[in-house]
Amino acid sequence: MKNGKYVVLCIDDDSDLLDSMRMILEGAKYLVETAGSAEEGLRKYKDVKPDVVVVDLMMEEVDAGTTFVRDIKALGPTPPVYMLSSVGDNLNTNVDYSQLGLTGVLQKPVNPKTLVKTLDSRLKG
Repeated sequence: MKNGKYVVLCIDDDSDLLDSMRMILEGAKYLVETAGSAEEGLRKYKDVKPDVVVVDLMMEEVDAGTTFVRDIKALGPTPPVYMLSSVGDNLNTNVDYSQLGLTGVLQKPVNPKTLVKTLDSRLKG
């Protein structure tokens, strides 16, 4: 938390998606940090210490999102991590996402109300 607001780190290689996530989440009174790759996301994660992370499953490499999650888990206790995926529904039914170290999976394109409701319920209880 920074200045009384929860910090969300959004990681995706689609700059338009990051811009829309920023508008949605800032409108819901979150502070938003963004990264365009898993590598940049890991650097920002260490610097920013976010309250929640939203990371794309497939970026510069097919498994970049899951690799990122594995890397931050190795650093110690982590905040909630949500995976963005265009195959989100299939991922939910075919894989136990908690085994991947995820709090949940969000389907692309992201529904703004679902995104805010999900983060609010997790962070603001």
